[in-house]
Amino acid sequence: MVQVNYADILISAVRPEQYPDEGLPEIALAGRSNVGKSSFINTMINRKKLARTSSKPGKTRTLNFFDINHDFLFVDVPGYGYAKVSKSEREKWSQMMEDYFSAREELSLVVQIVDFRHEPTELDIQMYEYLKYFDLPVLIIATKADKIKKSRYNKHLSQLKKTLNVDDEDHIVIYSSHTLDGKEEAWSIMLDYIRND
Repeated sequence: MVQVNYADILISAVRPEQYPDEGLPEIALAGRSNVGKSSFINTMINRKKLARTSSKPGKTRTLNFFDINHDFLFVDVPGYGYAKVSKSEREKWSQMMEDYFSAREELSLVVQIVDFRHEPTELDIQMYEYLKYFDLPVLIIATKADKIKKSRYNKHLSQLKKTLNVDDEDHIVIYSSHTLDGKEEAWSIMLDYIRND
C-alpha cells in the first residue's frame, strides 16, 4: 500500500499543450457521472476533498492532474454520460479525451470505475471499448460493493466480465469507499503499472 504524504492538484487542462511536462507516469480515472469516482480518489489517498464530490453530476469538465507524492499523477477525466450538457460541449469533451488517450506517452494505466450493484451500462461498454481501441491497459474498479451482499459478489462479477467483455490481461477490483475493501489490491495493481512503465 502507498503511504500518501503529498497530494495536490497540479493543473486543470483541456489541450495537450497545457498538460504537465514533469514526465511522471500517469493513471487516468474514468467513470460515469456520479459513479463514485471522486470518493474513490479521495479514499485511495486518504483525503476528504482533494477530488470534489458533487450532488450535481458532470461537474468535471477538464482533465485534472493530481501530483501524488511527486512520484506519479492521477488524472481525473470528465464523467461520461451526463445528459444535461449541450451537444457542442459533449463534442469538446470527446476531442479532449481523444487527444489525451490516443497520444499521451506518460499514461500507464486507465482506471475505469463502474457501479458493482448494476449491470454495466451501454456507456460503460462504450468507454471500455474506446480504451481498448487505443490499446490501453484497464483496471476496472467495481465500486459501492458494500451495498450488496458478499454472497452475490460472484454473480455480479460474472455479469460485469461478460457485459464488458473484459480482456484477460485487465484486472477487476471489487471496491468500497466506505469499508475500504479492495484498496490494498487496487494500489498493488496500480503500482505494478507505474513501476513497469
